[in-house]
Amino acid sequence: MFRRHLQTGIAHVGLALRDPEEFAVVWNEGRSDYRWPVWAALLTTAIAGTLTYGMTMGLLGGAGDIFFKAFICTLSAGIAWAIPLPALYILNSLSGSRLSASSTLLAALVTVSWGGLAMIASIPINWFFTATIPHAGFVLAVNLVVFTGVGVAMIDVFRRVMARLEPQHVTPVWWLLLVGAIGGELFFFFGLFEF
Repeated sequence: MFRRHLQTGIAHVGLALRDPEEFAVVWNEGRSDYRWPVWAALLTTAIAGTLTYGMTMGLLGGAGDIFFKAFICTLSAGIAWAIPLPALYILNSLSGSRLSASSTLLAALVTVSWGGLAMIASIPINWFFTATIPHAGFVLAVNLVVFTGVGVAMIDVFRRVMARLEPQHVTPVWWLLLVGAIGGELFFFFGLFEF
């Protein structure tokens, strides 16, 4: 039974990453009832992305730094996404949105999952430049470029999903800018960008 749930979750994550707009619309219109394994698989993809990318951020510091940065990257990203999530639903509703809380959460979770996959795809970039030019300032610049690129991609995914869910409503991209600001502050506070 667990194996079937796991396979279903992974299959739905594949659909969510290939066509995030359709994945969210299917849920919002009630054409599919995503069970807990689907939600867990989306969250796991996001966690796996931040965890593995965080590990590459600690390459200059040794084994202890690798595990510390993996944990801090995941924790900071999770907090940055969790803090403004209620504000997204509340302010969106106040501005006239008719999306349910579950559809709003799913749009955010699909975006986070997509971002986790983008972080995994960015591992070779960070690893290559950290290994070839192991200078702290250069490694910082590479990581800032990667985080900016992933952030821009996530803004695009979130904007497309929300626009497809409610074409008549203005997409709240401000929310992702808030997530980025909180995340950046947490990354610097916890020392993630100290190489």
